[in-house]
Amino acid sequence: MNDLLAIPCVLMRGGTSKGPFFLASDLPADASERDKILLSVMGSGHPLQIDGIGGGNPVTSKVAIVGPATIPGADVDYLFAQVRVDQQIVDTSPNCGNMLAAVGPFAIEAGLVLARGETTLVRIHNVNTGKMIEADVPTPNGNVSYLGEAAIDGVPGSAAPIALTFMDAAGARTGQLFPTGKPIDSIDGVAVTCIDCAMPMMLVEAGAIGASGFETAAQLNADKTLLDRLERLRIAAGERMGLGDVRSQVTPKPVLISRPKSGDINVRYFMPHQCHPSLATTGAVGIATACINEGTVASLLVGTRKPPVVLSIEHPSGHLDVKLHERDGKVIAGILRTARRLFEGHVFAKPVTQLGCAA
Repeated sequence: MNDLLAIPCVLMRGGTSKGPFFLASDLPADASERDKILLSVMGSGHPLQIDGIGGGNPVTSKVAIVGPATIPGADVDYLFAQVRVDQQIVDTSPNCGNMLAAVGPFAIEAGLVLARGETTLVRIHNVNTGKMIEADVPTPNGNVSYLGEAAIDGVPGSAAPIALTFMDAAGARTGQLFPTGKPIDSIDGVAVTCIDCAMPMMLVEAGAIGASGFETAAQLNADKTLLDRLERLRIAAGERMGLGDVRSQVTPKPVLISRPKSGDINVRYFMPHQCHPSLATTGAVGIATACINEGTVASLLVGTRKPPVVLSIEHPSGHLDVKLHERDGKVIAGILRTARRLFEGHVFAKPVTQLGCAA
C-alpha cells in the first residue's frame, strides 16, 4: 500500500515501437486529467524519463488507449498518444501504425474481441484520425499467438505475422490527400510535397537541403544545422496544410527521400525532431501513396508507380514493403507487422491533484 495511483497496464511492442497499453475505462475520461496521468507514468520532461517507464526516445514514449467501439462497423476504438520525452506535452493528433500492430492482440486478450478461428479479424477505429484499419491476428486454438517466423527490419528475431490494412487512409487529419491543393510546393526555395495519408507529412529530397539521404539516424540527429532547417520548413508546411502553429505538435512529420540502393525509394523519417531508427508504419503508407501520385517530389524522383503495386521502402534499419491496390475507387494499403506482449500488471502515477498542467 502506498500513496501512488495504481493503474492496470500492459507493456507491448508494436512493430518497431513500444509503450504501455491501457483500457480506456482505467484512465480519466477528462482529457486534461488523462494527459497529466500519462506524463507522470512516462516520466516526461527528463531526457531519460528517469521517473517513469518511458524509454528516453520517441519510439518508446508512446501510449495506446483501447476501448469498445463507438462507431458502427468497428470492433474497438484506439486512441494513440505521443508523449514527448523532453517536454511535458501529450499529442493525440497523429496515429501510430507501429503501436497499431499490438492493438488487435491487446483487444483480444482484454476480452474486447472474441478470437474466431485460426486468424481473427479486428476492425480498429483510430480515434485520432477517424479512419478504419483492419488487423489480422493469429489466434490458433482461440489464443493469441506471438511466436512465428515473420521478421521485420528494426526488430531482432521473428514473431507471428500481423497483417494491417489501412482502409482509405487519405486525408487522415486534414480531409485532403494534398492539403495545400498541390502535389508540390516551394518553401524557402525548397520543393516539398505536403501529403496527408495515414500521417500528415512533408517530403523533401535529401539533396535539396545538403544531405545524401544515406546518413545514419545518429548522424542526422547530430546535425543541428540540418535539423533547424528541417524544422523551419516543417513549421511553414504545417501552416500551409491548415494545421496552424505546429511547434508543439509532432505533425507534419518531415521525411528526407532519395534514390534507393535497392528497392523503390530510400527515406529518413523524423518524429519530428529526431530521425526514426527505422520507419513509422503510417509514414510508409503516406510515402508509398506519394509514389503513385504524379507530380510529387517522390514520383518525380523515382517515377510514378501504379497500383496494384508493392513498394519496397529503404530506411536506416532495412526495408519496409507496402502493398497498394484499389477497392471501390479507393487506395488500400497493406503492411506486415509483428507485436509482442512484454509485461502486465500495474503502473504507478502520482495522483492528479499532485500534478501540474499538461500541455
